[in-house]
Amino acid sequence: MDQVIEHSRHHKTASKDRIPFFQKMVYSIGSLANTIQAAFIGQMVIVLNLGLGIDVRLVGIIGCIPRVVDAISDPITGYISDNTRTRYGRRRPFIFFGAIVAGLCFMLMFQLYKGQSEIFYFWYFLIFQILFFIGFTCFSIPWIALGYEMTPDYHERTRLQGASNFIGQLPWLAAPWCWAIMHNRNWFQDVVHGGRILSLIIGICIIAGGILPAIYNKEHFSSLPKPVRRSLWDVIKNLLVGVAVTFKRGPFVKICATTFLIFNGFMCASAFTIYVVFFYVFKNAVSLDQAYSKGGLLLGWYGTFSSICTVGVIFLTTWISTKIGKKNTFFITIPLSILGYALKWIGYNPDKPYLLFIAAPFIAFGLGSLFMLMSSMVADVCDLDELETGERREGMFSAVYWWMVKFGLAIASLISGFLLNATGFHQGLGLGQATATLFWMRICDIGIPILTSIAAIFIIMSFDITEDKAYDIRKQLEARRGKA
Repeated sequence: MDQVIEHSRHHKTASKDRIPFFQKMVYSIGSLANTIQAAFIGQMVIVLNLGLGIDVRLVGIIGCIPRVVDAISDPITGYISDNTRTRYGRRRPFIFFGAIVAGLCFMLMFQLYKGQSEIFYFWYFLIFQILFFIGFTCFSIPWIALGYEMTPDYHERTRLQGASNFIGQLPWLAAPWCWAIMHNRNWFQDVVHGGRILSLIIGICIIAGGILPAIYNKEHFSSLPKPVRRSLWDVIKNLLVGVAVTFKRGPFVKICATTFLIFNGFMCASAFTIYVVFFYVFKNAVSLDQAYSKGGLLLGWYGTFSSICTVGVIFLTTWISTKIGKKNTFFITIPLSILGYALKWIGYNPDKPYLLFIAAPFIAFGLGSLFMLMSSMVADVCDLDELETGERREGMFSAVYWWMVKFGLAIASLISGFLLNATGFHQGLGLGQATATLFWMRICDIGIPILTSIAAIFIIMSFDITEDKAYDIRKQLEARRGKA
C-alpha cells in the first residue's frame, strides 16, 4: 500500500523558484499553438469522409502514416535541440521556424475542392499532413523541453503546466463546434468549403501563438558548453544511445505507458463519438442532413461544456497536487474519468440527447489532469537523469514522451478506421445503419477508454519519484553544479 500512496512532507516553493507571470503567460500562449491543431485536426479530417466521400479505411491510413513520420522525427528533433548552441539558445530558433512552417502547411492541407479522384485527395492530404507534422515537431518538441527547464521546483513545475494547460484548453472550447461551423450553409457552400476557410484561421493562430515563446521566453541552460563535433555516424550512434538511455529510466517509462494508454484510448474511442451522435442519438431524424445539423449542435454544446469542466479540473488538480502530490492526485482524477465514460452509456439517449451532459464533468478529470501531471513528472525525471548522466536532455525526454503519444495516435487512427468498418458501418445506408452496428459503435466508444484507464492506474502505482525524493535530487544537483 505504501507503494501506491505517496507519503512526503510538504515543501514550500521559494520565491527565487517562482516563474514570473509574464514568462509563464508567454510560455502558455505557446500551448495555444500546440493544442489548436490537435483540437481541430481530428474534427476536420471528417471532411474527407463525409464531405468528399473517401473510404474510412483510407482516412485511417491518412491519419496513421503522417503520425508515424512525426514519431520518427521527434527523437531526431529532441537530440538536435539538446545539442544545438546558438546566440539565441538551444530551443528558440526551432520554436520560431517550426511554428511558421506548421501554420503554413496546415492552411494548405485543407485546400481541397470537389471533383477530384479519391486517390488525388488521398495523396494530396497525406503529403501536406506529413510536411505539417515535420514542421510542427520542430516547434513542439523544443517548446515542451523549454517548459521542463524553466524552474527547478517540484510544485512550480506543476503550476507552470497548469497555466499552460489552461491556455491550451481554450481551443477545445471552440473545437466541438467545428462540424457545426463547417456545415453552416449561411457561411459556407458545404463542409469542404468550410474546412478550407477554417484551416486558414487555425494556421494563423499556430504561427502567431508559436513564435511568441521563441521571442520572449528565457532559456535557463542556453550557456551549456558546446558539444564536441562528431561525424554523422557518431551523431546517429549517440542519438540511438540517447533514446536507449532515456528508456532505461523506469519512472519515465511508466509515465509514457500511462499517457499512451489514457490518451490514445480516449482518441481511439472518440473517433466513434461523432458517428454515434449522428447515426444513433439522432437516428429518428427526418433526414441525414437534419441529423448532421442537430448532431453538430449537440456535439458543439457538449464539447464546450466539457472544455469548461476541464478548465475547472485543471485549477482543481493543480491545487490538489501541490497539497498531496502528483501521484496521489492521479489516483483521484482517473477513477472519476472512468465513471464518466460509463455514464455515456446512459447519456446516449435518442429521446433525451442532452442527457449526454451528465458524463462530461467526470470525463474531464481524465485528460484535464493527465498532461499537466505527466509533464510535471517528466520534468522531475529530467533532474534524475542529470544526476545519473551529467547531461541536460529535456529535448530527448520531450521527444520520446511525445513519440509514444504520437505513435499511439497513429495506431489509434488506424485501428479506429478499421474498427468502424468492422462494426458494419456504411455511409451509403445513412440513418439506416444496422442495430448491431450502432451497438458496437457505442461499445468501442465507451469500453476502450475504460479498459486503458484501468491499466494505467496499475502502472502508475509503482512510480517512485516522491516530493521528498525530487527535492533531494535537486539538492544533489545544485551541490554538484556549485563544485563545477
